[in-house]
Amino acid sequence: MANAKANELAALSDDEVREQLDTAKAALFKLRFQRAVGQLENHAAIKTTKRDVARAMTEIRTREIKAAEALAEGSQR
Repeated sequence: MANAKANELAALSDDEVREQLDTAKAALFKLRFQRAVGQLENHAAIKTTKRDVARAMTEIRTREIKAAEALAEGSQR
């Protein structure tokens, strides 16, 4: 299932991936706040949300690396 989420992110545009990252970070903040005040019922949600953040950040970084490689390859010619 985790692979499916990574593939879904790969199919999105750059702006959509960044939007997903922002959404996941906001959700993680809310979950951490709920945990701090003792209102969090599903503690596993923090772990899954952290993974969502990491997936989005990984996809963004992968795209940055590909763009840099393409730029470097283009300047060598």
